[in-house]
Amino acid sequence: MAKPPAVAPAVPSPEPPPPPKPAPAPPTAPETSAPPPDPTPEPRPTSATPRPVPTPPSPSPSPPPTPRPTPTPEPPQPAAPAPEVYRFSELEYSLTGDHSEPEVAIGRSSWIWQRSTLSIASTRYAHGVSVHARSSVTIRLHRACSRYEAMVGVDDLTSGLGAVRFSVFGGSGTRLWRSPVVKGGSPAVPVSVAIGGQTSIRLVVEPASPFGSVALADWAESRISCA
Repeated sequence: MAKPPAVAPAVPSPEPPPPPKPAPAPPTAPETSAPPPDPTPEPRPTSATPRPVPTPPSPSPSPPPTPRPTPTPEPPQPAAPAPEVYRFSELEYSLTGDHSEPEVAIGRSSWIWQRSTLSIASTRYAHGVSVHARSSVTIRLHRACSRYEAMVGVDDLTSGLGAVRFSVFGGSGTRLWRSPVVKGGSPAVPVSVAIGGQTSIRLVVEPASPFGSVALADWAESRISCA
């Protein structure tokens, strides 16, 4: 008899793999409650003495500005010496003088009367010289002189008679000044003549009327200013 075919042993089917486990949920952070606020401290009365506010320091004074140097002033120029004044009534004659001051030139001058008091038109003058109505007097200066001055007129001794003219000439013969006609009894005429650079001057009187020659002519307060 025939044998039945042999049955192969049953092989168990493999079990399916178990499903994957779900990932665990992250742990939930515990809720934290906010800390209670600090209680506001109650103010305490202070008995401490307040500290004095320090005085701010005084600002340092600014240094004084450096003074500018003062320029040295130039020394003043010496003042010009006052001119020496020579009165005609006190001049020496060239024959007796020492030729260092103005002198009346002998031989070149007519008659003169050096006086301490004169009167012209009732006005008195302290010094001067009287001459005839026709007169020429040369004065040598002998030094640097700048001005001749006088008051000229007909002397009251003439009793109002006559009329004359007065002139001042330089050493070269140039007329430097001439008066108008001056009559007896008329006020004196002022004279002021620059004579710088002259070595001599000549004082001339001329009659200006038919009876002018009887007049007595005055160079009152006649003076020469020199350096």
